[in-house]
Amino acid sequence: MQWGWLMGAALGGYVLGSLSFAVIVSRVMGLNDPRTYGSKNPGATNVLRSGSKKAAVITLLLDAVKGWLPVLVARWAGLDVDAQALAGLAAFLGHLYPVFFRFEGGKGVATAAGVLMAFSPWLGLCTLLTWLVVAYLFRYSSLASLSAAVLAVVWYGLGDGTLWVLDRYTMAAVVVMALFLVARHAANIQRLVQGTESKLGSKKKS
Repeated sequence: MQWGWLMGAALGGYVLGSLSFAVIVSRVMGLNDPRTYGSKNPGATNVLRSGSKKAAVITLLLDAVKGWLPVLVARWAGLDVDAQALAGLAAFLGHLYPVFFRFEGGKGVATAAGVLMAFSPWLGLCTLLTWLVVAYLFRYSSLASLSAAVLAVVWYGLGDGTLWVLDRYTMAAVVVMALFLVARHAANIQRLVQGTESKLGSKKKS
């Protein structure tokens, strides 16, 4: 794999990931900037606090697609798995540090889910089910996201090569995304420990 292709995959993924759809969708639909209320996080969960479920769903889907698409484009272009993994990771980092929005992005949950779905639909499904089960049992979006991030690494490592192909590049991307997700949820972790974290459906900061 030539460095030029790797850099192209990374740049393309990062630029697409830098599109902060929470802000874009809110502007198009005439809503307040999600960076000015609630948790001030430009993500679907905070957009939901605007009162518009439609805007939140659109944001969620677009954030996931921008993680999914770069990996698929790299694959369709015939690039090796290292370029595919790099494209997905770059899209995720673009969401966290978007060049178009002063490098102030969201936590990356939906974008990471899109990347995992592109790596393997089965891996994405396992991670999504983890989020849904934890969210249903405990009603904490942050706890569900943290559990899904950590267990995504476990699910990938448990793959036997039939449901998804095991390789060090993809594994590295999954681990790096999990580490960033945990770091981005540091404040949530503190509130969970203190018992002050808001539950799903609450309008309090989370």
